[in-house]
Amino acid sequence: MTSIPVPAPETPPAEPSGTKIGPVVIAFAIGSAVSIGLGVYGRLHTPTGHAVNIAGFSSGAAAKAALASVAMGLAIVQIVTAMGIYGRIPLRGAWVGAVHRWSGRLAVLISVPVAVHCLYALGFQAFDGRVISHSIFGCFLYGAFVFKMLILSRDDSPAWALPLAGGLVLSGLTALWTTAVLYFLI
Repeated sequence: MTSIPVPAPETPPAEPSGTKIGPVVIAFAIGSAVSIGLGVYGRLHTPTGHAVNIAGFSSGAAAKAALASVAMGLAIVQIVTAMGIYGRIPLRGAWVGAVHRWSGRLAVLISVPVAVHCLYALGFQAFDGRVISHSIFGCFLYGAFVFKMLILSRDDSPAWALPLAGGLVLSGLTALWTTAVLYFLI
């Protein structure tokens, strides 16, 4: 009886020799400190209770839901373009990187007024499960964003660090959208 040769399992590619984990750990620690700092500020700050209302919307909550939904749509653009950048889908050309960068910039630009309103007018609240989850996810999102921005420009970061950071930002935004906009629409 002859045996069939079994190929050896592939070993994952090694990280390039110039990668460093230390800066990733430091960036993660700074992002975590930002998350905690936002939470502490939101909890200790006395909320003003004044809602920001934008012309054309029925309430401040409706304006925030619309802006958060636009940010979520831009996050979907981020996912698609990141998949093109990493070769997971067939998107090619210099425009892919440009669209990725600008959709991210616009998402942050649109989300900041919502975050400032939530933090300043409402603070970090814990009167029910949805609200405390939303408060935690908001702090998490901006900590993850700081983490991503700190490792983004480092060429010596491990290959997995940037996709991980982007995934954390997306997860935070999705959780925020779910605990706010989805709740508002239901």
